[in-house]
Amino acid sequence: MSRAADDTDVRPITEAEFPEWLRAVKVGFLREPAVPQAELDARQGQFEDNRYLGAFDGARCVATFRSFAQEVTAPGGTLVPANAVSAVTVTATHRRRGLLTRMMGQDLAAAKERGDVVATLNAAEYPIYGRYGFGAATTTAEWTVDVPRAGLDRRWSGPDDGARIDLVDADEAGKLGPELHDRFRRATPGAVSRTDWRWQLDTGALRVDPKWTEPFYAVYRAADGTVEGLAVYEVDDTWGDAKQPLDTATVRDLFTTTPAAEHALWRYLCSIDWVTQVKTGPRAPDDLLPHLLPDPRAARITTQADWLWVRILDVVRALQSRSYEGTGTLVLEVTDRAGFTGGRYRLEASPAGASCTPTREAAELTLDIADLARLWLGDESAVRLAALGLVREEQAGAGRKADALLRTSRRPWCPDMF
Repeated sequence: MSRAADDTDVRPITEAEFPEWLRAVKVGFLREPAVPQAELDARQGQFEDNRYLGAFDGARCVATFRSFAQEVTAPGGTLVPANAVSAVTVTATHRRRGLLTRMMGQDLAAAKERGDVVATLNAAEYPIYGRYGFGAATTTAEWTVDVPRAGLDRRWSGPDDGARIDLVDADEAGKLGPELHDRFRRATPGAVSRTDWRWQLDTGALRVDPKWTEPFYAVYRAADGTVEGLAVYEVDDTWGDAKQPLDTATVRDLFTTTPAAEHALWRYLCSIDWVTQVKTGPRAPDDLLPHLLPDPRAARITTQADWLWVRILDVVRALQSRSYEGTGTLVLEVTDRAGFTGGRYRLEASPAGASCTPTREAAELTLDIADLARLWLGDESAVRLAALGLVREEQAGAGRKADALLRTSRRPWCPDMF
């Protein structure tokens, strides 16, 4: 018989316990348990008191949990303070003891106390996080482009409007990337902030993966010299039987601040000599790419899945933080089993702003906090959720009314895994 969860000590780890905690992370994700000193040194620089939780069976760490400060962009461009959750594991020998529930409860309570509006995560498995109030708020898609079929002119040598594309080294990418990304994410609902540590990993200044290789960095500059796009990619070395090159370019990262930059960088990737296939990496589900090609069928979807999960900790601030394209009112009955932010709220919204206040008015729509998270960034439809039985219309037409207020013209997108 397994021991009760109360026999396992769940608490913030000390810095001295970090090596054992990191070993447990690797065990939980079924990776080689050994922690090389170089990886330990690189990751230990992230350590922050009270943001790293561990469950200990004696001296052995058997479950892990980490959170860190983040910002999520709401529709309209407001940067919302978030509690980003990562490194969630429970060792196979200690499952079904409530360890994740205890760690999640401690962390979300601390986030609520700090004033974070939402918590975020990427879910390795779909069924786990809904019971903690998280909902899948964005979707990602990946395409593989058959370049010869795409119909593009392979002789294309760059923009003809005075703009240019330059290959730069990792050091230059590390200087240009953060400021460009900051402009990109402020204009992209669902995007999240990136840490300096993330940029050091992406440019090889820090190495946690012994197999890391330096990619190519392509920078798009507008005619006036403004940096408006960055593509980070790698290329394999594949040759056919008749000694013809059949290389694949795989995009690690691509973000832009203008459609012109996005058009040009995809054209560039599809015109590199020897490249016959381009793998896009994670993109927005309504990405421009397929229809930038003369033959959109040359881009086939190879992945489509949920991506950024959101847990709303403050309904009032979450709904007031975003913009609304229409005008109207909506009364929501929000259930929250954890007790952080449930209740009945009246939303009054217009393009000029929004207010959200507790109310005793009759509810028009009843939904769980996880389903409100799915609606918050504008990607999901309340009518669709009602058809699935996940929200309840207390008044006829409430779902359509909610969609008219909450849905956005472009779908939210989070490029990052964390």
